[in-house]
This record gives sequence, structure tokens and C-alpha cells, in this order.
Amino acid sequence: MEDFDTYVMAAWPRLVRSAWLLTGDWHKAEDLVQSVLARAYGRWPRIRGDAPDAYLRAMLATTFLSWWRRRWRDEVPSARLPESAAVDAVARSELRQVLREALLSLPHQQRAVLMLRFHADLTEAATAEALGIGIGTVKSYTARALATLRQHPSLQSLILEGVSR
Repeated sequence: MEDFDTYVMAAWPRLVRSAWLLTGDWHKAEDLVQSVLARAYGRWPRIRGDAPDAYLRAMLATTFLSWWRRRWRDEVPSARLPESAAVDAVARSELRQVLREALLSLPHQQRAVLMLRFHADLTEAATAEALGIGIGTVKSYTARALATLRQHPSLQSLILEGVSR
């Protein structure tokens, strides 16, 4: 399916960014996108006619939540790290690190709702449908997550630094 390959080449960066918002880790984000694309490949004739980005982002969120529910993470931590790889210059920015820390402090369901609402730009109804929850639940998760982020000490200090500059 040549059109699937073409789509993946174009959509990969934005799908990985969406997955990163969920996982907080570039490697896990790539794994998540690969898992979703493997599942989407067989469904591609039905998906491509609609909005594939929205469909795949919803798959990212639901797959992420199902991964989290499983106890086994397919990886075993080791005491010895492999040789260090070149770190992406953007990943070193203070804002990205603070945002990552703040997002990872949220419960997984709230993180998934924020990704779909603000990164994938889905409506509350579309987010609720994608995650299989009620619209009221989407609203409460969004409100709680934003309130938590507003109170996060690292984000507050970063915001204050930006205002004082």
C-alpha cells in the first residue's frame, strides 16, 4: 500500500509529537506510534477516507492507556547505561524539561485527554468518543489537569521568570 507509506512518511513527526505528550519519552513515543501504525495498516482502506490524523491520535491515546494498565512494560531496567547518544538540541531546552515533568505528574487519563483536546485539537465530544468516556468526564479531567499544571512549582517559576524578563 503505497499511499500508506506516503502518509506515514509525512505524518510520522506529528504522530511522534502526539505520542511524546502521552509518554514523556521519545523512545516510548516511537514505540507507541509503531504499534499504532502496525494496527492501522490492516484498516488503512477504511481510515484513509476519513481524517487519518484524528483517527490515529485517538488510537495513540487508547493504546497508551491500555499499555499503562498492563503491568509488564516489555523492558527491563539495567544498572549500566549504554553509550550516550547525541541528545536532540530541542530536548535540552528548559521549557521542554519542565513541561515533561509537569505532564508526567498528571494521571494517565488526564494526560490523554489533554493531548487529544489541545494537541490533536479534538472537541470535547470527539475526545470522549475516542476514549470511550463521557463528555462530562472529559471536562472534569481537563479542568483538573489544567489546575494541576497551573499549580506545578516548576511551571510557576518558569512563568514568573518569563514575566520578569
